[in-house]
Amino acid sequence: MSRAVMYETFGGPEVLELREVPEPHAGTGEVRVRVAAVGLNPMDWALSSSPETAQRFGITLPSGFATDFAGTVDEVGEGVSGFTVGDRVYGGAAGRAAADFVVVAPSGAGTLLRTPAAISDEVAGTLPVAGLTASAALAVIGVKAGDTVLIGGAAGGVGVFAVQLARLAGARVIGTASEGTRDFLRGLGAEPVTYGPGLEERVREIVPDGVSAATDLFGTQTAEAALALGVPAERISTIAAGPNPPGGVRATSGFDARPEDLNRIADAIAVGEITVPIAAAFPLEQIQEAVRLQAGRHVHGKIVINL
Repeated sequence: MSRAVMYETFGGPEVLELREVPEPHAGTGEVRVRVAAVGLNPMDWALSSSPETAQRFGITLPSGFATDFAGTVDEVGEGVSGFTVGDRVYGGAAGRAAADFVVVAPSGAGTLLRTPAAISDEVAGTLPVAGLTASAALAVIGVKAGDTVLIGGAAGGVGVFAVQLARLAGARVIGTASEGTRDFLRGLGAEPVTYGPGLEERVREIVPDGVSAATDLFGTQTAEAALALGVPAERISTIAAGPNPPGGVRATSGFDARPEDLNRIADAIAVGEITVPIAAAFPLEQIQEAVRLQAGRHVHGKIVINL
């Protein structure tokens, strides 16, 4: 037997249960990963709390929980090439990651990647969803050297990657923040601006010439402020406004990113160009507490489950 977080009804963190389940094994074309760390994302509790969201992602009850994981390959099925027992890996398995073992078919692009030696499992387990989403949010608006980019939700799990990727591209970054996150954002290379009503006026005070691009990683306020600042809709992206964001701005998600973007992010972390702030770490037994903290949406960086 092994352990896995499961839920049989949709709801809040209280529906998540750590259970003993039959130990899974790798079949033909599959590998089994002994999970060492799981990175939580808002998407995870959106799936476990909303039947409509779960249906869009093909999640049915009963279901496991979480997507991002890192660990070590400990079984390799017939027909698998490129991975051997003992390889350190990271990847995504929607609705299955929070468990002692994850079985995946590594042939899918981005499903399973090798973890660079310089990166811990804890950090690698935070990368797939947030890294790909940040990459897509910037790529769809063509962020480049010389841009001044307004990033909404800059201190969150996706935002910490978006800020640093934009800076690596040569852009100046203005990041929305609460008063308590201003120093945190400065440490990532962003210039903080307080979110809330009047955002566009505060941005003008920092950047009198305006911004050239924007991405909204939380709601629509930043997208609406960017439109008011005269940014063309095609240079504004959003990940949380649904399929029809305001003013014709670009809706995107991690599904629009290239799988190789994760390798680029991992390489940048390995050489110290990107840091991954770990806001909190929990054991698997405290999954409910971890999700409550994640769902509060006031976390600066990533939340990790260590196994």
